[in-house]
Amino acid sequence: MRHWLLGAAVCLTPLTAQAEGSDQVTSFALDNGMEVVVIEDYRAPVVEHMVWYRAGSADETRGVSGIAHFLEHLMFKGTETLAPGEFSATVAANGGSDNAFTSYDKTAYHQRIAADRLDLMMQMEAERMHNLRLTEEDVRTEREVIIEERNQRVDNDPAAQMREQLRAAQYLNHPYGTPIIGWRHEMEELDRGDALAFYQQFYAPNNAVLVVVGDVSPEEVKRLAQIHYEPIPANPDLTPRARPSEPPQLAERRIVFADPRVAQPYVMRSYLAPERDPGNQTDAAALTLLAEVLGGGQSSVLTRKLQFESQQAVYAGAWYSGVSLDDSSFGLIIVPTPDQTLEQAEAALDQALAEFISEGVDQAQLDRIKFQIKASQIYARDSASGIARRYGDALTSGLTIKDVQDWPDVLQAVTGDDIIAAAQKVLDRRKSVTAYLTSQESAQ
Repeated sequence: MRHWLLGAAVCLTPLTAQAEGSDQVTSFALDNGMEVVVIEDYRAPVVEHMVWYRAGSADETRGVSGIAHFLEHLMFKGTETLAPGEFSATVAANGGSDNAFTSYDKTAYHQRIAADRLDLMMQMEAERMHNLRLTEEDVRTEREVIIEERNQRVDNDPAAQMREQLRAAQYLNHPYGTPIIGWRHEMEELDRGDALAFYQQFYAPNNAVLVVVGDVSPEEVKRLAQIHYEPIPANPDLTPRARPSEPPQLAERRIVFADPRVAQPYVMRSYLAPERDPGNQTDAAALTLLAEVLGGGQSSVLTRKLQFESQQAVYAGAWYSGVSLDDSSFGLIIVPTPDQTLEQAEAALDQALAEFISEGVDQAQLDRIKFQIKASQIYARDSASGIARRYGDALTSGLTIKDVQDWPDVLQAVTGDDIIAAAQKVLDRRKSVTAYLTSQESAQ
């Protein structure tokens, strides 16, 4: 999406990245509560500058769904000193690139630029942190943009519509069930007051994390941050993040999404699953590896059993992402061969899962997966953007720098027994939603 947050002395706290190896991480806080993380990387004279706000779609007030994403768009309008569009135009004129994204738990704004332009990036980002100016025309035209974005990404795509319905059914009470882009009927009513209310509540330095990665020293980042960000006053009315909690889920849910545009029917299932918690990432690590063991490639359990052995599927997979503030989800999919019904495909999926839990994890496969994960973590150090996102994503989801650094070792310590235990705990049909995506003819 525009597109898939008056200085006294500041104490610098270096953190040795044991698990990350070469990461040189330093963190400190400004007097107004803004958290700053610097990761040094002197291989190229560029920096990634990201401001993350601890505010996403799950922090919206009921009835104004989509306002977090809408505000992300509106942040590229004018401020007291920047004309509409001038922010991105200035970045481009200086040889850089910029963008932004909204998720359930955070909104982030980022620029990749030559290291000697970091001062300018901070100046402009600080300006729109507290001096955003919106006209009624800005709001009206940009509202049309996000509605058209929903048309393209969701309303014109049966698979996206089905996934939206599945997620809404997965979360009985928690706002993770509301789409990030918003429900269309509420998006159509979003106005300037809604945008400014969200901005004034959440866009404050004491609700933000600045992450800078690249060819710059922590001392220089501190100096510039004190000049540009520290004079911005904290929001004294900012309260701890409190969301509606999810009640016990006691009954499985099933949906059928039928649309004549569907060319390839499939079955998708989602289970409520725990997220990575600060200081306690073991369960999430086991689920991460469970997803890889079940559906991470050609040698995965579901691929082997359903595609190669029984030949009942043209594709089968699994996925899990543990970086979220509250409970996440664990997903499965099976795309059946033309001679299989969706009911037969679902039965085959369940049988494969039962056999896996009974047979246990193949140690050789697990060793290969761990080696591949370790290699990918090493290669990921070549991306300043990837490093900035890894730390910013974690810090705005309740994790700590130490959690980020410990994560590779936590993954490597997971055993086959841990994975089976995680599967037995999470693959509970009472906490699941099973969705059929089909054509109208198949649904009748």
